[in-house]
Amino acid sequence: MEKKMYTIDDLVHIMERLRGEGGCPWDAEQTHDSIKASMIEESYEAIDALEKGDDAMFANELGDLLLQVVFHAQIAKERGAFDLSDILYEICEKLISRHTHVFGNDAAHDGASALETWEQNKLKEKGLKSTTESMRDVISALPALTRAAKVQKKAKNVGFDWPDVSGALEKLHEETRELEEAIASGKQESIDEELGDLLFTAVNISRFVHTDAEEALRHATDKFIDRFAVLEHIAQENGENLCNLTLESLETLWQKAKIEKKVKKFS
Repeated sequence: MEKKMYTIDDLVHIMERLRGEGGCPWDAEQTHDSIKASMIEESYEAIDALEKGDDAMFANELGDLLLQVVFHAQIAKERGAFDLSDILYEICEKLISRHTHVFGNDAAHDGASALETWEQNKLKEKGLKSTTESMRDVISALPALTRAAKVQKKAKNVGFDWPDVSGALEKLHEETRELEEAIASGKQESIDEELGDLLFTAVNISRFVHTDAEEALRHATDKFIDRFAVLEHIAQENGENLCNLTLESLETLWQKAKIEKKVKKFS
């Protein structure tokens, strides 16, 4: 059976119906603020589907993400602010004005030069006249590691950067020592500050070694969960309750889990 095909207009009309008279009470109650977290959640779910290589799931999750745009557009339309056509106008105008190497007289022979043209046009549009202004333009709502990397790249663009990774590594050692001193002092404000400096420096290293700090930490967390699952399985096979084990016993199980994971990886 051939599936029914819908258009963006169909989605807009469905949303109008859901929020209209006789529609869905929950949808009708929502505001920009009440659903803003869903936009972030749906974005991550779409990325998760993409990484799993499941195209059907990816299409489904992109639909959920598109719904968030249409949802906000409908709420804005009801309060007389803007509608979906305004959103389409904004993004089309932005794509045309920033791709002057396609729609204008500039030239770009590779991805790097195209990105440079985009950034230059972006600065002109926003009226950003200094590097500091461009740094402050990086939204604070980004994940902290991602924001740090973007700010550091802007510093690099004007030459404020280590010549190579060795400088960043030495800085990491320095920040580690300062964190140790802060912890020894017992002053929470100092501890918070020094830990932030250490994390900022770690992101700096990630740039030099061409690693996305956000992705690296996410994979490290996944690895920890997987290894802990093995640890817990070993304990259960031994009839042990994790809550009743000493730290030394848990560390022994952790090392066994580490070895078992490596064996499975290469077997």
